[in-house]
Amino acid sequence: MQTVEIKGKSLNELSAICHSIAVEKGFWEKERNVGEALMLIVTELAEAMEAHRIQDQENFKEEIADSFIRLLDLCGGMSIDIEGEIEKKSNKNKNRPYKHGKIC
Repeated sequence: MQTVEIKGKSLNELSAICHSIAVEKGFWEKERNVGEALMLIVTELAEAMEAHRIQDQENFKEEIADSFIRLLDLCGGMSIDIEGEIEKKSNKNKNRPYKHGKIC
């Protein structure tokens, strides 16, 4: 059984790993439909919600992992520097007002 070493990797490295596995397993044989890929990420989150609802902690953690794997795969497939994008967005959020100016 082959294993993948994940601990200590950067987000961009994880993206490359997730994408290479998806390519190896045939998920990128043709150009991906981005809307479909995004909905598959949403589906994994919905499955996590269901696992949380029925208090299945092991399945919840697995579905959260699936969500990250699909998202990182998409980033890899679209050559998105996710570390750079998170840094830019975090800096933008850091300079926003408390609760982004919303009263609720």
